[in-house]
Amino acid sequence: MAATTGNTIKETLVIIGSGPAGWSSATYAARAQLKPLVFEGAITEKNRMAGTLPLGQLALTSEVENYAGFPHGNLGAFLDSALPAERRQMMAPHAGEGVTGPELMELMRQQAVNMGTRIVTDDILKVDFSKRPFKLYPSEGGVVEAECVIVATGASANWLGLPSEEKFKNRGVSACAVCDGALPRFRNKPIVVVGGGDSAVEEATYLTKFASKVHLVHRRDELRASKIMAQRAHDDPKIEIHFNTGLAEVLGDDAKGVTGVRLASTIDAGKETTLEATGVFLAIGHTPNTAFLDGQLELNPKKYIVWTKHFRTETSVEGVFAAGDVADDYYRQAISAAGTGCMSALDAERWLAAQGTH
Repeated sequence: MAATTGNTIKETLVIIGSGPAGWSSATYAARAQLKPLVFEGAITEKNRMAGTLPLGQLALTSEVENYAGFPHGNLGAFLDSALPAERRQMMAPHAGEGVTGPELMELMRQQAVNMGTRIVTDDILKVDFSKRPFKLYPSEGGVVEAECVIVATGASANWLGLPSEEKFKNRGVSACAVCDGALPRFRNKPIVVVGGGDSAVEEATYLTKFASKVHLVHRRDELRASKIMAQRAHDDPKIEIHFNTGLAEVLGDDAKGVTGVRLASTIDAGKETTLEATGVFLAIGHTPNTAFLDGQLELNPKKYIVWTKHFRTETSVEGVFAAGDVADDYYRQAISAAGTGCMSALDAERWLAAQGTH
């Protein structure tokens, strides 16, 4: 329930973030009559460049083949009937056989709205978790006081910042092998993985199931991965490691998307190599969107929020819960994020009941 005093809005439950975790938590919380308020993020150029626009990382993905409940099938008519016209008209006409990332996120958002979720298209710039009610500060001004908060702000993939990388995102350039590696464009074709840590080796190894060859590109003279993971890459006949090499440019065209890469030596100025490839996978890490918390929640060394109880979404501050990729540096899948979104709403509901607030 919301109340307004001056420039202060009082809420029972506020959810920060609008990816699968945020909408899942909102749907469960709304069904529990908690009347959640979701800050879905602002539509700004800064957020676009950072990959933090409303609807989360999944809205930047084309085909989604691995979210349960969405097998191949023409969803066009269902989308027309399920979404408001003003939201539907902002989306491309459905042309594929499976659901796309933007379509799936719009459906999640609408499901939360149908249950009674209220939405503010704005960012929370800072928080004060030192005492309850918690104080949240939106970019448009004012103060939001909340008895309970769910942080579901996700994590942003790290990119090299190449113009060609940006140009071919979702047309052969990806930051998630598990999400996209099985798509037809990558099957039995050469692909490139950029990175040298455990994640890069895991992605490269996973992609050997589909690609004809995987080129692992690393800027240094040895992999940063653990010894067992590095040996796995060296031993795999489908993986070719390019040491002391960086990605200089993604090559392609509007019709085919990615067709190759231009690599540059990091130790021999001017030495370049061109490789044929239909895909480029960046495996140089993710950055959790936790900077706005300003150290008020316990974070792990990678800056992800720590769950203080095993298999519970509780954080180091009582009454604040975390869901999705902002608290997950391991799985980072839409379906696992949605699952923890459900968990966070149930945890929040039970905590509020114990406080006599719900």
